[in-house]
Amino acid sequence: MTGTEGALNQTTRRDGPFSAFRVVNFRRFVAGQSLSLVGSWTETVAQALLVLHLTGSGLLLGLLTAARYLPVLVFSPFAGLLIDRSDKHRLLIITATSLAGLSAGTGVLVATGLIQVWMLFVIAVAFGCFTALDNPARQAFIPELVGDDLIHDAVTLNSTFVNVGRAIGPLIAVALVSTIGTAWCYFANAASFGFVLAALLSLHVRELQPARRAIRAQGQLLAGLRYARGLPLVFAPIIMMAIIGTFTYEFEVSLPLFGAADFGGKLAAPWLIAGFGTGSVIGGLYCALRPRTGMSRLFRSASLYAIALAATIFAPELWVAVCLLVVVGMASITFIVTGNSTIQIASSPSYRGRVTALWSAAFLGSTPIGSAIIGWVGGIDARLALLIGALACAVAVIAGALVMHRTAGSSRSRGTGAI
Repeated sequence: MTGTEGALNQTTRRDGPFSAFRVVNFRRFVAGQSLSLVGSWTETVAQALLVLHLTGSGLLLGLLTAARYLPVLVFSPFAGLLIDRSDKHRLLIITATSLAGLSAGTGVLVATGLIQVWMLFVIAVAFGCFTALDNPARQAFIPELVGDDLIHDAVTLNSTFVNVGRAIGPLIAVALVSTIGTAWCYFANAASFGFVLAALLSLHVRELQPARRAIRAQGQLLAGLRYARGLPLVFAPIIMMAIIGTFTYEFEVSLPLFGAADFGGKLAAPWLIAGFGTGSVIGGLYCALRPRTGMSRLFRSASLYAIALAATIFAPELWVAVCLLVVVGMASITFIVTGNSTIQIASSPSYRGRVTALWSAAFLGSTPIGSAIIGWVGGIDARLALLIGALACAVAVIAGALVMHRTAGSSRSRGTGAI
């Protein structure tokens, strides 16, 4: 897609900030995803607590997180090509069913006392394989639900409501772990996928606006990489996301270690994650009310991300850290929503699966590298792990600016424009 900032921003809002909710299919899709993400974050927090209980090792927690997202890094380019060639609706039904089965199976192992650390690693790799397909497929499916004119509104609202799970899920995990046991966190997540399946099966298929599928041909994988590399509005956000995803967005590792080391108990972590999730919801609502794509907002949100996270390092009490993480969450979701909507608006529908897969690889696929590093550093000093994340945000701003500076001139000569 080409055009100037004004032209692109004009497409982000046609009938108001919540106009995407007028589309019945989108409402159902978001409802299912939002309820499922509550379960997902319940399991994520429970898994961190389980690993720390079994091993007491921050490094092993980091390595387990790495195992979960390594398939995303390895398979995302191939997953993106498969998504561009496939019926995304059917693909999402398959991935949701498979992920539900993995969570239920893990819950049985935990409940029966048979669970061992090596089993968690095997399950994590399997989970990651399906996530490599599921995450970019969900992102690429959104335009098919609402059409190109409502992409920004839809991406923003979807990101906002799924982050409700990040705010609520950790608190549910605390309640379940403290009362009926860790296994029920896994069972809750397995059950939550039922909402996803119900939503997908209830969609009005005739009202979908499917993108034309990519025809099988040689060189399509490399073509997608070259396509992304040639568009500054795609390449710069992905580079920034790769840096932040690697060293900053490791909260599944850093916050449990931060809570345990500095605030005297394993149950401090869910409150920290809930604070971050609450900020994500607030930030998402801000993005919905003030929709805008492009590098200017991306740079500002990454800068606020760095400042707020650096301030969290010096929090003297748990409640102060939670409040500061609300600001971190606001900056984080603004960065993610802005970057995601920018690359989707800037890219052609026929390449959108591959572009969103690259975004997913930068966001989640970078975790295997960062989680091991952050887990090791956090095991020594949890606050130092957060400092690395803050510095990474600052580096991302510099890297994004350099990419835009070096490529914007040549891309303008090809008519792609800039935001």
